[in-house]
Amino acid sequence: MIKVFKEEQNVLTALADFIVVQSKEAIARQGRFTIALSGGSSPKKLYELLASDPYQNKIDWKKVFFFFGDERYVALYHKDSNYLMAERALFEPLGISQEQVFAVNTALPPAEAAHDYEIRMRSHFNNEECRFDLILLGLGDNSHTASLFPYTKVLHEQKALVKEIFVDEVNMYRITFTAPLINAAHVIAFLVYGAGKAEAVHHIIEDARNIEAYPAQLVTPVDGALYWFMDEGAASKIKH
Repeated sequence: MIKVFKEEQNVLTALADFIVVQSKEAIARQGRFTIALSGGSSPKKLYELLASDPYQNKIDWKKVFFFFGDERYVALYHKDSNYLMAERALFEPLGISQEQVFAVNTALPPAEAAHDYEIRMRSHFNNEECRFDLILLGLGDNSHTASLFPYTKVLHEQKALVKEIFVDEVNMYRITFTAPLINAAHVIAFLVYGAGKAEAVHHIIEDARNIEAYPAQLVTPVDGALYWFMDEGAASKIKH
């Protein structure tokens, strides 16, 4: 489902409201809400909104558990860490317990860090299917999502739920959810705004399938729902 709003703030408010609803439904269903966060500048504003006065009491935060759809292979408190961004924007303002937050252990070598994250994730899901209630995703100008970058081996990973990948484009390792894990989620929501993303949005939604060039096309839920939250700028090149 594609939801287009006039401006960036409208997109953020709509997605924040959506997360409130998803959290309530998951907690009513199973007593907890497990969400995978996205990194980058766009979701930072979303997290700050969720931690603000209008929203901080709308979610039962003690029953929310946080993972990261991808992480840069940097120290936990490095300026480029997705974890650090989320801690400052969301966890600290809300007083989230560390027991509710699953950070990637980047003190381990990349392959071990990915494997360790998968083990801890499986434990959280009681060694049953790892199925997130909600996975938040962003979209890069080059059509990547999470750390599924164009023309990388991880695009074809079918066994591992979490994988390390060296991304030549950014000259660093990333730890990322793989497509099978993302597609198992109950709900997946893309957050995309700005005219600079319009070309990538067009490729993902309307172009013929080419996962090598447009990795976000891999996101096709098996038994869940896919939502796009966009502003008019990001949606400006969608023809249909």
